[in-house]
Amino acid sequence: MKELQLKSQRFRAEREWDWRRLDGLLRRVEGGSASSLSDEELLAIPVLYRSALSSLSVARATSLDHSLVDYLEGLSTRAYFFVYGARASLRERVARFFVDTWPSAVRRLWRETLFAAVIGLVASVVGYLLVAHDSSWFDGLMGGMAEGRDPAATTESLRATIYPTLSADDALSAFASMLFTHNAEVTLGAFALGFAFGAPTLFLLVQNFLSLGALLALFASRGLGFQMGGWLFIHGTSELFAIILGSAAGFRIGWSVAFPGDRTRLEAAAAAGRSSAAVMGGVIVMLAVAGLLEGFARQLIQVDWERYAIGGTVLVLWLVYFYWPRPSRRLA
Repeated sequence: MKELQLKSQRFRAEREWDWRRLDGLLRRVEGGSASSLSDEELLAIPVLYRSALSSLSVARATSLDHSLVDYLEGLSTRAYFFVYGARASLRERVARFFVDTWPSAVRRLWRETLFAAVIGLVASVVGYLLVAHDSSWFDGLMGGMAEGRDPAATTESLRATIYPTLSADDALSAFASMLFTHNAEVTLGAFALGFAFGAPTLFLLVQNFLSLGALLALFASRGLGFQMGGWLFIHGTSELFAIILGSAAGFRIGWSVAFPGDRTRLEAAAAAGRSSAAVMGGVIVMLAVAGLLEGFARQLIQVDWERYAIGGTVLVLWLVYFYWPRPSRRLA
């Protein structure tokens, strides 16, 4: 025990001056006096930070007293935020997110996104064919979301939901709100449940697109397929794209858990979750855009080709924004 104390005292005596200097410089920065630091002092902080990390490593490895380890951990953490922490303004950080961080994160998920899009397309076709062949499938596939839009409804009542009168706007807005809430839950759930090897993500994705196909089949059976497509397309290009991206992020986590490589499954899932977090941050923006189109544009615009034109334009804008080749940019 006495020998350990002597080692600790010798270790502290050899390096304490550097620790105290680093602590003093950080206190000046934290006190709002960073501008008063000279160039030499600013350059010294990263060097002293690396020295503090080295000291912390030695202290941990040789089981020196816990108070010294705690002090060095706190000092190293404070220095880390100065050396590597973002010192850009909020406006600059937001701009960097939309200019580079979000689209770059989406591009890195292109395989998972393509897989989710194919699954969604296949599920939509299956849902459409099932209901077109036997309308009794409709209730099961819609899962209680029909809100009166079912095989028992008349053609005129179905048409009225596509081209609502002013008196019907409130009911339609409530239905639109329900769809938006449902799709937001699906999107966030598909991401959050990806850790279970991606199985819940796959289930939510398939379930959502099966109901989409079923709804289209119902309206198509009454000669309203094109019209219903426009009703969905004006906002669906954003909303369904968001679901696909959320599912892609969930699949990335599920794949990492199933095949973690040299890391533990927990470490692999955490790393995949961090890399996909930027995608989900942007997906919230996509859902907000879809909500605006769903709540306003779709109600005000009742011409089919205009609905398709708006939805198609928005889709092209998303695709260009995410996938158009461009050099990486740095913001000052």
